[in-house]
Amino acid sequence: MSDSMDDCGDCTEHRTAVTEAEVDALVQGICFKTGPPRTLGVEVEWLVHELRLPQLPVAPERLEAAYAALRTVPLRSPLTVEPGGQLELSSPPAASLTELIETVSADLDTVRAVLAEDGLGLVGFGHDPWHTPRRFLREPRYDAMEVCLDRTGTAGRHMMCTSASVQVCVDAGYEEPGPLGHERRWWLAHHLGAVLVAAFANSPLVGREPTGWRSTRQLLWTEIGAGRAGAPPADGPPRTAWARHVLDAPVMCVRHDGGPWDVPEGLTFRAWTRSRSPRPPTRADLDYHLTTLFPPVRPRGHLELRMIDAQPGDDGWIVPLAVTAALFDDPEAAEAAYRAVKPLAERALNLPAPHNPLWIDAARQGLADAELREAAVACFTAALEALPRLGATSPVIDAVAAYLNRYVVRGRCPADDLLDRLRETDIPQTRLRSTGGTPTIHGRKDIRT
Repeated sequence: MSDSMDDCGDCTEHRTAVTEAEVDALVQGICFKTGPPRTLGVEVEWLVHELRLPQLPVAPERLEAAYAALRTVPLRSPLTVEPGGQLELSSPPAASLTELIETVSADLDTVRAVLAEDGLGLVGFGHDPWHTPRRFLREPRYDAMEVCLDRTGTAGRHMMCTSASVQVCVDAGYEEPGPLGHERRWWLAHHLGAVLVAAFANSPLVGREPTGWRSTRQLLWTEIGAGRAGAPPADGPPRTAWARHVLDAPVMCVRHDGGPWDVPEGLTFRAWTRSRSPRPPTRADLDYHLTTLFPPVRPRGHLELRMIDAQPGDDGWIVPLAVTAALFDDPEAAEAAYRAVKPLAERALNLPAPHNPLWIDAARQGLADAELREAAVACFTAALEALPRLGATSPVIDAVAAYLNRYVVRGRCPADDLLDRLRETDIPQTRLRSTGGTPTIHGRKDIRT
């Protein structure tokens, strides 16, 4: 489920040029694979910090040595390195929530053990509270991405190098209407998404200072721009809207087999198919173009929900995974979530996420927003009722209940904990470090078994 990050990938393949009409048909055919929801996935990104003093920078040489060691151990989930040195585990599709949690938890245990040998650990923040952006990977993809995103300011470098998330992947849903139909799930993802942003916001600090946003990571995506990091307009069927968005989105780069890649300015994929310059676009170029678009909900056959900040604690990622899975894959919970978030739709003003007032309020205020809190309470309650029907274990259910009581009903999110510590202690950095050894979730016991 992870993007291809190789330097050139298949840029020497699929040399036949594609037309505008062919792109439209291809996107509509490959990005929504409908059918009964059967599988679930998760992509967990982590910052890698010093275990002893996480506010100290880690030398690139140490990261390279640690990652070389990681490449020698067997994992079920593909492991990739992000441009700033973050680590991402992308699960294989799982037939159940329990199977998914067991697979990823075992892989994370292995990764943590290898990193700990070099005094390093995985830390869950939506944005690094201490360190400035620093590129670890030097590859043509990221060279081009940096040039492209720098045109709109510094948000792109922060996104590339100092952000991390929990991305939940659900099937697109049935072709037919109803709670599990693909059109309903597409609509729900873009409105429930604001509730997930608010409930799991965990990035209030940059450079050790509050930004005024509970989810600074979400702010960064907003600043990158609608063409690169926005959803398509909310009108029309999902396939049509997404295909139009793909064609009208700016091309990040034109790849070459050798030498630096071109980074055109203002060239949409639609314009590229028409001009056929600097060379005609191919099917491989389209496939690559799709990996350079970062909307909050990305259709890749399945739906990839990208709006959730990385969570604190070794097992913090499990709660947003469980809640999202329940609200999408249990028909009763999906209907309850739809009813809960429907009143919020008016606040979006029919503007695409995340560039609308609803999403901006969610990122800035978190669950301090009364309407978002009310919707979140209803959604978490529905998820709790659904989790036993999905076969979730008691510890997972208990963890969701604990999160509901600790945060949601109180109008809080993990970002509020960080801000409280800042006010109480003037940021003694050692109090914000990774939990290290025993897996915990917000101070609770291991919830994986």
